[in-house]
Amino acid sequence: MAIQRMDNVGIVVEDMDAAIAFFVELGMELEGRAEVQGLVADQCTGLDGVHCDIAMLRTPDGHSRLELAKYRSPVATSAGPRNRPHNILGTHRVMFAVDDVEDTVARLRTHGAELVGELAQYEDSYRLCYIRGPEGIIVGLAEQLG
Repeated sequence: MAIQRMDNVGIVVEDMDAAIAFFVELGMELEGRAEVQGLVADQCTGLDGVHCDIAMLRTPDGHSRLELAKYRSPVATSAGPRNRPHNILGTHRVMFAVDDVEDTVARLRTHGAELVGELAQYEDSYRLCYIRGPEGIIVGLAEQLG
């Protein structure tokens, strides 16, 4: 049996509004917000007393989604500093294809984004960079050339 598709990527945040504003500025569309709690949430997460706010965002093509979660309880815990290096074990970035990488970086800077390294070009194919957004999330941006 094969999977049907990847449904979404989930990210736990402290400041839901800032995270939504960042990803909307990137070009994602807010599908909706909801409050999640109860037995199913507890069973699925393996936590007791889950109560969280979620927001679902989708890419303009409708094929990819990002789920942001802000935990009211149990309180979210930190796995270390927010400005962790890119080579840390575990999920380290979400990559988006963009029309104009420099324009995208400039727009996201107004939401606190900072370059992790610098803008790079891979042969004649792509212009790429990693930025650090809200909550220390590393977001990759790729502009296809030609």
